[in-house]
Amino acid sequence: MGKYQQKTIMIGGGILFGLLLILAQFKMIDLYVQSVIMFIGVNIIFATSLSIVNGYMGEFSVGHAGFMAVGAYVSSLLSVILFTVDKETGMSILPPSMSIYLFPIIIIVGGIAAGIAGLLVAIPSFKTRDDYLAIITIAVNFIIITALNNMDFVGGSRGYMGMKKVIYGMEGIFKFPYMLFWVITFAIFTVFLIRRFITSTFGKGIIAIKQDEVAAEIMSVDTNHMKLVAFMFSSGLAGISGGLFAHVIGYVNPGSFSILKSTEGLVMVYLAGMGSLSGSVISAILFTILLELLRPLQIFKWVLIPLILIIVMQFRPEGLMGDKELSDYFPKLKKFYKFK
Repeated sequence: MGKYQQKTIMIGGGILFGLLLILAQFKMIDLYVQSVIMFIGVNIIFATSLSIVNGYMGEFSVGHAGFMAVGAYVSSLLSVILFTVDKETGMSILPPSMSIYLFPIIIIVGGIAAGIAGLLVAIPSFKTRDDYLAIITIAVNFIIITALNNMDFVGGSRGYMGMKKVIYGMEGIFKFPYMLFWVITFAIFTVFLIRRFITSTFGKGIIAIKQDEVAAEIMSVDTNHMKLVAFMFSSGLAGISGGLFAHVIGYVNPGSFSILKSTEGLVMVYLAGMGSLSGSVISAILFTILLELLRPLQIFKWVLIPLILIIVMQFRPEGLMGDKELSDYFPKLKKFYKFK
């Protein structure tokens, strides 16, 4: 792929991105459509992050929403403490205008905190696989949710709010769809990072673990180190999705990150195919739209969502796309996947 083609693609993508922001800025797309787009972006980050472990590395993590919760609460606490006005002093620690520049850093800090929490899974996973790893990850998910339910300084079971004040503070300085911008930016950057990570020499080692862990060790692959990095990277990205989710909603509750949320991630990853990055992106888009269509069913949609996962595992366990990318079905797209 020539430099001219790469530049053309980047310019075209930038124009589409800019057009979407302009439409949102001038309210040509309403807040509901914007929220759906933002949820799609959050789910893309969440699904692709889980695909690192469950897809490319071949492990079976079932409690990914726990890391999303860590990122959501850490970033929410930081933004509210730093940029909202204290009732007693009538002042904020940092000027609200600084939130425009520091917001992405706060989201990344939440991701780092989630990555550190990922060590709770990475270390015991060195000698476990399959069902045992699933049990560990479920336990970690419940540990995190139970801990949050008993932390009064983050609202406990009542939840934590105040993030909307930070967003309103940004918009009070300059009217702009900040959350839409940052969600899409982080989603694009996440897909780019994962693509580069998986196609790197290090990523090949992670894929080797999926094929045969013993053979990978014989070939001098440090499987423990690979697992550690993969789990931390995956959980860190999940934390970023959680931070963005919290600021889009403006409210977080431990119940938002229960095993049902983890199940959503599993459905998105396994529906389109394990080990398919483009499949996870497509699945996240379709799944988010499906959730919106099923919203009138209320609680019954949580019966349908796990049912979808069961049907996929029963009749096509490798997912709809398997380990294929869109470029495998449409060869002309291969040039979009090349980075030189």
